[in-house]
Amino acid sequence: MSAAGHGPGAVPTESPRTPLRIGNASGFYGDRFDAVRDMLTGGELDFLTGDYLAELTMLILGRERLKDPAKGYARTFLKQLEEGLGLAHERGVRIVTNAGGLNPAGLADGVRELADRLGIGVRVGYVHGDDLMATGRWSRAKEYGDLTANAYLGGAGITACLDAGADIVVTGRVTDAALVTGPAAHWFGWGPEEYDKLAGAVVAGHVLECGAQATGGNYSFFGAHDVRRPGFPLAEIQADGSCVITKHPGTGGVVDVGTVTAQLLYETGSARYAGPDTTARLDTVRLVREGPDRVRIEGVCGEAPPPTLKAGVTRFGGWRNEVVFVLTGLDIEEKAALVRGQVEDAFEGPGTASAASASAAPESPALASPPPARPGGKRPADVRWELVRTDRADAGSEETASALLRLVVRDAEQEAVGRAVSGAAVELALASYPGFHVTAPPGKGAPYGIFEAHTLDARRVAHTAVLPDGSEVPVPGPAGTRVLADVPEPELPKPLSAHRAHPTRRAPLGLVAGARSGDKGGDANVGVWVRTDDAWRWLAHTLTVQRFRALLPETAALHVTRTVLPRLRALNFTVAGLLGEGAAAQARFDPQAKAVGEWLRSRHLDIPEVLL
Repeated sequence: MSAAGHGPGAVPTESPRTPLRIGNASGFYGDRFDAVRDMLTGGELDFLTGDYLAELTMLILGRERLKDPAKGYARTFLKQLEEGLGLAHERGVRIVTNAGGLNPAGLADGVRELADRLGIGVRVGYVHGDDLMATGRWSRAKEYGDLTANAYLGGAGITACLDAGADIVVTGRVTDAALVTGPAAHWFGWGPEEYDKLAGAVVAGHVLECGAQATGGNYSFFGAHDVRRPGFPLAEIQADGSCVITKHPGTGGVVDVGTVTAQLLYETGSARYAGPDTTARLDTVRLVREGPDRVRIEGVCGEAPPPTLKAGVTRFGGWRNEVVFVLTGLDIEEKAALVRGQVEDAFEGPGTASAASASAAPESPALASPPPARPGGKRPADVRWELVRTDRADAGSEETASALLRLVVRDAEQEAVGRAVSGAAVELALASYPGFHVTAPPGKGAPYGIFEAHTLDARRVAHTAVLPDGSEVPVPGPAGTRVLADVPEPELPKPLSAHRAHPTRRAPLGLVAGARSGDKGGDANVGVWVRTDDAWRWLAHTLTVQRFRALLPETAALHVTRTVLPRLRALNFTVAGLLGEGAAAQARFDPQAKAVGEWLRSRHLDIPEVLL
């Protein structure tokens, strides 16, 4: 199944200038099922990767493993491989995936069993050591009730398996970029201290990792392209670490400087993008349009990786329930105040007046919780109200005449969010505001999880490659390390107004700028970019941290940092704590901050007319 010239322990026989063609067929657990087949049949590839592990996914897999220790991996991958394994074998395409999740050995066994059933000779390797609880490297599991604890490994274990002739490599929790750095280091024979080359592969891997987000999916300027069914991306990586991002001919979507910029900014923080293989300097990245659906990434500089690894930890957080009251027509805020007061009274118990029942109508969409209940009350530990004004005056349909009042409760006990909330909401059906109804009956409550990011000494992690012959090989740590430090803010371009006076017009930021946002634990990042030098001169001076907070009031009390990336004409904002305890905790309406960037683009400010 291996490509020509790439047998066990071999290095490529092709010219060093021969690019490595590596594609992606999954950006998350649940991505397009037929992408594996499409990528294998749509054009030439040397490697196909699949990323199945988001932070939330580890919690899901952890709960599966509790029920059945033989599970804990992305079973969808095996189903995709049923029709993809033969195609990969015929075309000499090797596969690298982190679908092993919490049980890479189990998935590797499943791949072998599938190959035997299909009669296809496959050499399978896998990587483990990331599971800190399994290896005894995580001591606080019992004290805190941690469900999973996994270090983010680099690509060296993948490289070891490929050097030993593996056709398929399965991993647990590795960095998303490791799915590319591992094959690239094998293909070109890079050493562990060739940081610039590895950094180029890290950037390529970061662009590929989220699948169709690099080819027009979730793209701010989607209206200019046909993105109904975007193809999946691939990178043509050169021996110096530079690459071209493209897609198979004839597939949908688009690859341009904008789509690549958007994905580069996604879920990143400072200009130093740290990983176990190298720290990539995002402020050195240059993007050049090479042709239709072809964008070259070059100039990436790398540094020694930090001495620590990131560790993702998940645990059970408690119980959660939600009720959405529909408020229709007139007196929306008064109706909201009435039902909120009634529910709060029910939480407190009979004969008790809550703070909410005496309060005035809310002054803003976010309704603050009243003080905690008296001892012995039924009130859940955490009660949050939010009024969403989706209603319109003189509306032509009942739905557009209605607003939504959302109640979310949390508690350590299921009873407190289940029967107590159901009773408080349902018993008001004939005794509250006119037109009372809810979007769905309240349930018993569901468990929610918490994600935390930690760091630990890389030397404490037993990174291990299991080769196709079954032998286990310890993977050494980095040859050198460098403690992370902030990058000084670069000199900003001259303001647009320094050249000539420009009349302005009040307009949405999104007429000029694109954005993409996402989650990293409890933090959110919002990347903003523009497409011309004039727009960059304006954006760099206009969208300060202070202006960002003013445009997004939810961030006003939070710590916000701004990273300036002139070569990308981009700003990257990190908002600490916006997502509370992480996506699994569902602390806000948009728990993964997916649309915060689009909210920012919709906000109005004074924009020079020359840019519009």
